Amino acid sequence: MLETSARLLRLLSLLQTPRDWTGTELAERLEVSARTIRNDVERLRALGYPVDATRGSVGGYRLGAGADLPPLLLDDEEAVAVAIGLRTAAGGTIAGVEETSLRALAKLEQVLPSRLRRRVNTLQAYTVPVPRDDPGPRVAAETLTVLTACCRDHEVLRFGYRTHDGSESLRKVEPYRLVNWGRRWYLVAWDLDRGDWRTFRVDRLTPRVPTGPRFTARELPEDVTDRVRRGVSSAAWRYRADVTVHASAEEVTARINPAVGTVEAVDANTCVLHTGADSIETMAVHLGLLNAPFRVTEPPQLVDYLRELADRYRDATG
Repeated sequence: MLETSARLLRLLSLLQTPRDWTGTELAERLEVSARTIRNDVERLRALGYPVDATRGSVGGYRLGAGADLPPLLLDDEEAVAVAIGLRTAAGGTIAGVEETSLRALAKLEQVLPSRLRRRVNTLQAYTVPVPRDDPGPRVAAETLTVLTACCRDHEVLRFGYRTHDGSESLRKVEPYRLVNWGRRWYLVAWDLDRGDWRTFRVDRLTPRVPTGPRFTARELPEDVTDRVRRGVSSAAWRYRADVTVHASAEEVTARINPAVGTVEAVDANTCVLHTGADSIETMAVHLGLLNAPFRVTEPPQLVDYLRELADRYRDATG
């Protein structure tokens, strides 16, 4: 049988899993009596851990939320995963969390056993992050907090919005979901003034507080990722193009990243790629990677740039 202190730690670890435990289950796990479990639960409560209990045949124990964050018990793999996640967050696309992540990481590493600290430090020392060639815009953590709270509470949101051409407007929406696509964040919402679903780039909006009244949630007409994939061309891209590709829709879909655009079948050997990007150069790269014949008629900037590239490549091999 475990000593009392060790048993309490083991009991706390079990209670931190997201489920209800009956007294019988806990007693069997810890090889003690149900009475001992009841006493240990009271000890944890005395130490400040909010252990909730329900009575009845389906009753049990669960660690509840308290005024203060209690210490967490992590196994080896969980501790390493948290440390790696904090280090990754320190260099991510959410502004304002770097310092917080580093503070939390310092606290975690201070109490990590030497064997785990060595694993984390080895991973850090022998991996080299390469900056992405398409660095994404940064989003304030406070903005994400406001948006997710409005989605959760079904509260109308007002925000200033800046389009890709720099024009600004005040929007009033019913927010539904945040989508993290690559290195960008998008808000899927029902635009009250336009009476339709819209997709907004979060880095281009500034929430206005206080938020508005509550609303009755509408039925989302499609999967939110599909909505973002289709809406991103109007909400995020500076340049758009409908490209005829002489290959099947299945082949083209398999060759592109979903963020590049959507594919519409014309016949068994032809499809249209609805695509876009913030720069003509990026669009040209995406088209060159299709590995299939294609034809572009607009926008004129893309047509001119593809001709320029064709001449450049021809001169490079001539």
